[in-house]
Amino acid sequence: MAADAPGRTLVVQNTPGGGPGRLGDWLREQGLALEVVHAYDGGRLPETLHAHRGLLVLGGGYMPDADDRAPWLAPVRGLVRQALESSVPMLGVCLGAQLLAYVAGGTVRAAHGLPESGSTEVTLRPEALDDPLFGGLPSRVKAVEHRVDAITRLPGDAHWLARSERCPVQAFRVGESAWGVQFHPEATAETVRGWDADALREQGFDRDELVRTAEADEAESARNWHGLACRFASVVAAGGRAERGPGAPESVPG
Repeated sequence: MAADAPGRTLVVQNTPGGGPGRLGDWLREQGLALEVVHAYDGGRLPETLHAHRGLLVLGGGYMPDADDRAPWLAPVRGLVRQALESSVPMLGVCLGAQLLAYVAGGTVRAAHGLPESGSTEVTLRPEALDDPLFGGLPSRVKAVEHRVDAITRLPGDAHWLARSERCPVQAFRVGESAWGVQFHPEATAETVRGWDADALREQGFDRDELVRTAEADEAESARNWHGLACRFASVVAAGGRAERGPGAPESVPG
């Protein structure tokens, strides 16, 4: 891929089954040129983001500092730090969101609180109303979750955008152009169908029921997250220039 490809965006994939899915399709439709690196399989990550206009970091079952299990996370943290310092637009999904929070000074805890799986109601906070990505969404949206770890403290300058009943930090922004979402906008009911039924049962979930709920919510979910993907692509295309959100929140989880 040419270094000057329009909207060239680095996509870091952290597990074999954790690809960009429909999120990648939507971003490509908006003109972004995605460079997907299979970091989990020895894919070579760039040392810098100089040749990229955007960064998408996907999910995975690791803590953000689990370098013993996932040695590529150290260079990924370096790229996240560069994105923050250089205002390269970033979207972190699940582990990607946790990496963003960790690098920016927040706290992530393993197996914290009650787990979440399947299509789940997420509530937007008032601060999301003027956010460049979340501003066009309803106050309550459905999103596919698949988590046991959680962000328990946001960076001090973060904008706290959304929460769920079991997980206070579902979405946030750091600075003007770096977003983290604990949920999976790329996931569909078919994704849920592929999860380990026994592992879900141990957490108190029935996979068949999760699939049925995800199928019922899929049209609404696709509409909402397609819109968010389009808005993120616009931020990337504009070189990180986005309409300013409100000031820092009065309180964040601590």
